[in-house]
Amino acid sequence: MLLTSCEKPKAAPHLDAFPIHAQKVSPGTVEDTITLVGSIKARDEATLFSRVPGKLKENRLHEGSRVAKDQAVAFVERDEVGVKFEPAPVPSTLSGVVARTYLDRGANVTLDTPIALVLDDSELLAKAEVPERYAGRVALEQDVRVSVEAWPQDSFRGTVSRVSPAVDPATRSAPIEVRITGQGEKLRSGMFAKLTLVMARRAGVLTIPTEAVTGPNADTVFVIENGKAHQRTIQTGLVTDRLTEVRQGLSPGTLVATSGLFALQDGSAVEVLP
Repeated sequence: MLLTSCEKPKAAPHLDAFPIHAQKVSPGTVEDTITLVGSIKARDEATLFSRVPGKLKENRLHEGSRVAKDQAVAFVERDEVGVKFEPAPVPSTLSGVVARTYLDRGANVTLDTPIALVLDDSELLAKAEVPERYAGRVALEQDVRVSVEAWPQDSFRGTVSRVSPAVDPATRSAPIEVRITGQGEKLRSGMFAKLTLVMARRAGVLTIPTEAVTGPNADTVFVIENGKAHQRTIQTGLVTDRLTEVRQGLSPGTLVATSGLFALQDGSAVEVLP
């Protein structure tokens, strides 16, 4: 015990090089986007009602059936005693698809009883609210990527088709509509959707991870050459949370530090970690 207590404390290990992560400058695409949540609906929807009271004689068409405008979806029998009437048709006011039928045969029908819901599914729209701070950057025909939980691996293309000129004072947001194209048979009216609006896009430009850029007064990076970090000022373009566009100061293939920047100085020895 005496011998142990008299030993000199061991010196802390000396770091000859700062451990960092690094990545090469490479061509790519930088997109500035915002993500909104909304819901999908058919371009037009119509709830059909009978023109006469009575009882439902039959549903001529059922959910999923295609229907033309003015085609009968159902028939209603008048129930006046002692009078014979022909069954009254319930015509569709839209061409599209029957989304829902509400009654079974023999059910009582009044003038306020919904008979069926018809959708014009030739075009689908997504509706969402844009926060006030972004409202001025949303424009007609702007590209939008639409995703839904039912098809998590798929992305559907859309374009902004309507932007409200007014901001709702209660929500501090502006309503927009997005026209969805090429949806096939996958999307349905009523689905919850995530909308990614492309606010700005730069394709075929040099990019680096945004975390590689540092400097309070100028955009600087640490270039790794021969095991040392060299500070270099660059000119940046479009900046997002993930990628930064490099306009001047770097060339393709240059290795830049992406982590451990707080400890680096110009000329610091570094060890690039896998």
